[in-house]
Parts: sequence; C-alpha cells; structure tokens
Amino acid sequence: QVQLMESGGGLVQAGGSLSVSCEASERALIHYTMAWFRQAPGKEREFVARINWRGDITSVAPSVKGRFTISRDNAKNTLYLQMNSLKPEDTAVYYCAAGGMFSLESASEYNDWGQGTQVTVSS
Repeated sequence: QVQLMESGGGLVQAGGSLSVSCEASERALIHYTMAWFRQAPGKEREFVARINWRGDITSVAPSVKGRFTISRDNAKNTLYLQMNSLKPEDTAVYYCAAGGMFSLESASEYNDWGQGTQVTVSS
C-alpha cells in the first residue's frame, strides 16, 4: 500500500495563492496516475485535478480551470497543486490520491489516499 502525506494547507484571503504538496512513500509511484480531490463540510468528495504518470497529461475540474495547476516530480515522489485566485468556495480538506495507470476523475478509481490538508479561504 502506498502511503501519502499532504502538506501546505492553511488560511489565505480570497484572491490569494497557496500550494499544497503530497509526498509518497515509495518509488513505484512513478507508474501511477495521481490526483487531488477535495471535500467541503456537508458535501461529497469532488475531483479537482489529475496527472498521468509521465506528467504530460493533466485535467482539472471546470470550477478550478485557469486557477489551479497540478504537477509532479517523480524523482522526489511528490505531487503538487498550485492554487491561485482562491475563492471562499475553495475551502475544503484537500486529499491526494494514487490510482492506476489509466485512472480518470472518479474517486472510486483511486486506491490510496492521504489524510488530507485543510485549505481555508476567507472572504
């Protein structure tokens, strides 16, 4: 089982930027699609962004398109999410997840999850 650890969450004002990271426990992560999901209080977990194992194919949810960027550094076993122009509705716990080679945007396609990091955007 791959262990994932998020870091970098915090409190930021609307319009600000924040970057979160996810470090994986093993080198084998290079073969996995990685993704970010988020869950706000009282809401279901939702897809935010994903990146393929080589890092050359990404997709993001329409709600964050143009504001969030996903990237990865396989040499460091680390996944990143750069969040710009943050809005109060981006407030949530952000989770990183490791899937199979062809995982897409459904949470059910991802087998390993981090414990999450809180991102709070004040208005």
